Amino acid sequence: MATGGAWIFYFADAPTLFMSFLTFQAPAIAYITVGVLTATTFVFAGYMREQVCIYMCPWPRIQAAMLDEESLVVTYNDWRGEPRTRGTKKAAAAGIRGGDCVDCNACVVVCPQGIDIRDGQQLECITCALCIDACDAVMDKLGKPRGLISYATLAEYNENMKLATANNTQPISPALVYGDDGNLSKGVKMFRIRHLFRPRTFVYMGVWSAIGIGLLVALFSRDRLELNVLHDRNPQFVLESDGSIRNGYSVKILNMIPEPRTFLLSIEDLPGATIKAVGLEDQPEAQTLSVPVEPDKLRNLKLFVTVPATAAKAKSHDFRFTVVDKPSGETDSYNATFFAPEPPK
Repeated sequence: MATGGAWIFYFADAPTLFMSFLTFQAPAIAYITVGVLTATTFVFAGYMREQVCIYMCPWPRIQAAMLDEESLVVTYNDWRGEPRTRGTKKAAAAGIRGGDCVDCNACVVVCPQGIDIRDGQQLECITCALCIDACDAVMDKLGKPRGLISYATLAEYNENMKLATANNTQPISPALVYGDDGNLSKGVKMFRIRHLFRPRTFVYMGVWSAIGIGLLVALFSRDRLELNVLHDRNPQFVLESDGSIRNGYSVKILNMIPEPRTFLLSIEDLPGATIKAVGLEDQPEAQTLSVPVEPDKLRNLKLFVTVPATAAKAKSHDFRFTVVDKPSGETDSYNATFFAPEPPK
């Protein structure tokens, strides 16, 4: 329900909708949306689980396209883990030098995707690194260096594999990667901070930074007032008894802040014209009307524009609707057309 609730709060004033939702006074679509998203979240998280990540999530495909040989990924370092030995003490007593992996399967047990990282890089891996923590805990108990499973690059892995196999001339030998003191030899390549500072990462950082800056600019410079006008399709104009000509328009004023505002709606470039709105009968017919709009709401008005017969000298006249918020100075306009009978020749 938290998922559905967070979703619906994007589309209305959150505190108001929250209270109306709790008191069962919210619109039906709000309850339907929360119900649908609650059901889908329950199904995805409760039943499909890792199948969502494997088959539905696009991130593994995107991530794979962005990797290179210097990218840090969760890696099982088989150059020090193989050959695996369950009975470490028995193997040592028999003079067998095994790898660091004791085949305890702790990395498999903790994996939320149910994969075995020792099989290599896999599409299902979500890079949660739980296998790293589990393996490090086992290494601590065995008194061996951490990092059997670690973040590593493909370039590091290949170099260490060459070291463990004598430049790919023999099977993996733990003796080649450990010194006489029982620690990893100095020839083993480890992560260095310089891996983060490469042309590829700078390009990615630049692209994402540009996108982030663009989004912030769009957020802070977006219009908080919008005006839209639609002329009546039929009739295009009406002749009144005094000879004046009237056109009908549907006017929409959108207030995009969580505060009530009163806008001044006027017409320009149409001499002698006056406007009258249905629902604002308390205001006289004039060139300017005061239109109150609730917070984060759209006000839809049926508006009539009237022009004296002497002023309508053409079949159509282009003019402009303008809406202004005096306190903030915000304004918006919309170009429209006034239709009249064809003047006699």
